[in-house]
Amino acid sequence: MNRRTLLQSAGVAAVVGLAGCIDGVQEHFGLQGIVPIEIHSEADRTYNLHLQAYDREADRQSYEQSISVTPGESVKPPNLDKTEQSFRIARIDDNDEETEVREVSITSTTQVVTIQLSNDGLAVEVDHGDDAENETGVDGDENRTVDTGGNETDENETDDGAAD
Repeated sequence: MNRRTLLQSAGVAAVVGLAGCIDGVQEHFGLQGIVPIEIHSEADRTYNLHLQAYDREADRQSYEQSISVTPGESVKPPNLDKTEQSFRIARIDDNDEETEVREVSITSTTQVVTIQLSNDGLAVEVDHGDDAENETGVDGDENRTVDTGGNETDENETDDGAAD
């Protein structure tokens, strides 16, 4: 066996050996990871949003951002920490009053938070990964609904997938 092959094998063995330690290192140093936020506007006018997160364990505010989103724009504000949090999204009108509010849960399994702006309202989708329930903040009387299948469905869609 030549020296190059031996060094490559040793390097691969070291990387494979350390791969199992990453979770322990993250836990030890308190590195939870991040949750990206994506905001997409399909509205005809500019809307202002106020984003806040509250850490449930520490009972304190952990995130606050105010963002202005123009028509057709996609924005990626600073990321959330991947901890147990309550994330609140408020659409602000021209008089600095909250017109719509959505609140969703952020957990250690949360992958991404997607916010859709339209002229009709504000929709928030939280992706908790493949093995967890996905949460969607919707318009109407209910502040939050849960989509356990992980797929969005149209109200006009039938069981065979064809629209009415």
